[in-house]
Amino acid sequence: MNDLSRTSLSPISLTTAAPTFRPPLPAGYVPRPRLCQRLLQGLDGRLLLICAPAGFGKSSLASEFCEHLPSPWRSLWLPLSSRDGDPGRFLERLLETLRQCFPQLGEQALGMLKLRQRHQPFAYEECLDSLLDELAAQLHGDQPVLLVLDDYHLAQGAVLDRCLQFLLNHLPAGLVLLVTSRQRPDWHLARLRLSRQLLKLTEQDLRLTAEESAAVLAEQGTSLPRGELEGLLARSEGWVAGLRLWLLTQQGDTASGGALPHGGEGLIRDYLLEEVIERLPVELQSFLYETACQERFCAELCDAVRDAHDSAALLEHLREHQVFLVPLDEQGKWFRYHHLFSDLLRSRPAHRLSVPPASLYLRACRWFSSQGLLDDAIEQALRAGQPDVAASLVQNLSEEQLLAEQNVAMLLRWKMDLPDSLLASSPRLIVLYSWVLALACQLDAAQDLIGQLGRFLPAPSAQEQGELLGQWLALSGVIARARGDMGTAEQYCAAALAALSEGRYGQRLMCLSTLANLAVARGDLWRARGLNRDALELTQRIGNPLFEALAHYDRARVLQARGEVLRAQDEVEQGLACLQHLSAGRLYAVRARLNIYRGYLLTLRLQPEAATLALQAGIAEARACRDISLLLGYCVLASLKARQGQLAEGFAQLAEAERLMHIWDIPPVFYLAMITLVKCELWLQQGQLELAEAWLQRMAHTYGGDLAAVAPEFHPQLPLHVALEQAALARLQGNLGEAERRLRGLILHAQNAGALLLAVMAQVQLSLLLHADGREREAQQSLSVALQGAAGGALLPFQELLGHQPQWLAEQLALRAPSALRSDLQALLPLNASEAPVIQTAGGEALSARELAVLRLIAQGCSNQEISERLFISLHTVKTHARHINGKLGVERRTQAVAHAKALGLLD
Repeated sequence: MNDLSRTSLSPISLTTAAPTFRPPLPAGYVPRPRLCQRLLQGLDGRLLLICAPAGFGKSSLASEFCEHLPSPWRSLWLPLSSRDGDPGRFLERLLETLRQCFPQLGEQALGMLKLRQRHQPFAYEECLDSLLDELAAQLHGDQPVLLVLDDYHLAQGAVLDRCLQFLLNHLPAGLVLLVTSRQRPDWHLARLRLSRQLLKLTEQDLRLTAEESAAVLAEQGTSLPRGELEGLLARSEGWVAGLRLWLLTQQGDTASGGALPHGGEGLIRDYLLEEVIERLPVELQSFLYETACQERFCAELCDAVRDAHDSAALLEHLREHQVFLVPLDEQGKWFRYHHLFSDLLRSRPAHRLSVPPASLYLRACRWFSSQGLLDDAIEQALRAGQPDVAASLVQNLSEEQLLAEQNVAMLLRWKMDLPDSLLASSPRLIVLYSWVLALACQLDAAQDLIGQLGRFLPAPSAQEQGELLGQWLALSGVIARARGDMGTAEQYCAAALAALSEGRYGQRLMCLSTLANLAVARGDLWRARGLNRDALELTQRIGNPLFEALAHYDRARVLQARGEVLRAQDEVEQGLACLQHLSAGRLYAVRARLNIYRGYLLTLRLQPEAATLALQAGIAEARACRDISLLLGYCVLASLKARQGQLAEGFAQLAEAERLMHIWDIPPVFYLAMITLVKCELWLQQGQLELAEAWLQRMAHTYGGDLAAVAPEFHPQLPLHVALEQAALARLQGNLGEAERRLRGLILHAQNAGALLLAVMAQVQLSLLLHADGREREAQQSLSVALQGAAGGALLPFQELLGHQPQWLAEQLALRAPSALRSDLQALLPLNASEAPVIQTAGGEALSARELAVLRLIAQGCSNQEISERLFISLHTVKTHARHINGKLGVERRTQAVAHAKALGLLD
């Protein structure tokens, strides 16, 4: 194994040199006001195009123009390279550049672009359309922006040309493009010219005039006889680079006769090599040839590539002449060569190098790896033609580290730089990236890749054979769980635990977590609890805080299902405490999951503000890690928004979750039922009962009966929640008998499964139904059972009671012994609910608060259906209240009730 395999990659960084730094004008640059004036006239259009061969000063002119932009114009600079030919990467860098002026622009779009994979289709029109709409809203006419795309020819291709054409067609007012390129872009330039949206400068425009050429010579203190000067100017044909390089060769050699070739490509190469490079000191020539292969470099990297210690001094020498180097940051650390110059250096025969090119790439690979810049290290290894070295770099990340951090986004980003053949080149890489794909829910790809392990069987030893089998079993079990194949998942995970060695604790924990999740789905919460305990004991033995946090997360989920909300909260806090000493700048999927679950538990405790903050923090980190736990976060946030009366915001959260699942290629079986269930909850609040009924029936059919599908991983009790929503639907439809039947069946099922939280929710709904139906004794008994079951701290089941029947709830709480739950609920009651004034009728019978609310809506002329929708009660309940009101007031009709109530002073 190459010694790169022993290089530490922690902490790993994806940081690169500043991509949008505008290089300063070179020393001795002669201003070109005539060209800047022409460019200034083009600011009324959309596109300024500077198109000319190498060495005519395109970038320098663009930089000069940016420096002299009239107020209040601002400029942004985006240098392009061959890697930007992919429209996804181009748009990512474009957006990062624009965010220098508009920091909030396209935050979600940028996250999506960073996570995009090559195999995924990319609709750049849709991405650009949304981005440009957002940009148009932030642009101000009094602060226009000039965006410079420098060296477009390096990235140019058919796809990027179409992408830029779309950008030009929809460019918002206040934004102008300036593009420098060696070749004409394949855009509809004629159309832009006809509409006066284009100003184009070509080689003829950029050629130095006699005055400008003389100024260049004068700047360098060069004096020639008039005849020689005229000959030199004629031969240079206005070629800026040629004239400057001639001046460089003339330093200390004024007897050369002023020979200068014309601007043809072949003559450029010959002239530079013979008249410039060959005149440099030998050590500087070696430096140039040995570093030309790097797209960017610093002194430390050059030392590593050359196996030397004088690179800083040589770079300083080159900086002084301002001919070859282009700075890439304001600190003066990172540079690149002028493209013309680096192209020529790379075209020279290999004998010019002291070591083979592959060795130079490998040295650079080793340096990038030591700095934790794995992206660059892998790229250098692949350029060296050494896929085994690239593989060894990736393999430095152990399965245990991968499964602990679960930063899928980072690993998928590395995968983009590796050929598919490399991923299947060793059992280690197959296993590693199979886990990556499985965690990303790329189930088909993971299944295909893990199938490649068969090529390495039989293994050299029985131990290796057993380890490979254990890895295959663990992965297959996790994939089967994601697909909803419960039997296969249980079989494989159990077999994996028997086959894996104790050292494979990451895979063992994944199997324990999967089995516990399946136990919850089966309703066997006691078994799930035992598996959680085994997992926590294992993590505490190995002393890995990330795995210990994951174990606390799993325990919290089981405790919540059992209705022990306060204990679940304690588990979440313990899990987050495990992560306190880890690097603050790193992203961890487990921290995202814990924050999302903290938010969920806070919603169960009726703390919406704190819940929202926790959910948003968890969703943001899960999104950055590409962790699908954000699905739970969005669903909980949507439900929370709906309960706050923000139905449109709730639907928006669900739409965003569904969009992300689609972009990430997550199988619908994993997320569709969860999102649809929350939609049904929102539809019921909207009164769209038929729509909710249709989808609830479909889900009940899918997840019920002998051929029932397995509930999704992040909602293992989904069938019980479907039954709860069906009961709520029956209540709203006025079918109280059906609602009661469903609720009693659900209570029995939930209690038998140990799902006490669901049982409490159903008991509270039953008590509401019975109370509205006038069956007071049964209602009190049902509420009593619910209060007893909610001793674990769940408050959310009582929210409807708190809002719609606060007086009745206060009366029932007053009859119970003091407890933490009673105190929590009493604190949430409206002020003086337990002492609410009794509204007396003339006959001495009191109207309840709900009856008075119904009466007020009757007085407003609302129909029974409208009252049902406004008060979130069933039509049957409205009619029951209306009968009670008429009876207490001694009347027979609605109009009589209103008139009599006004006479009694009950209504204004």
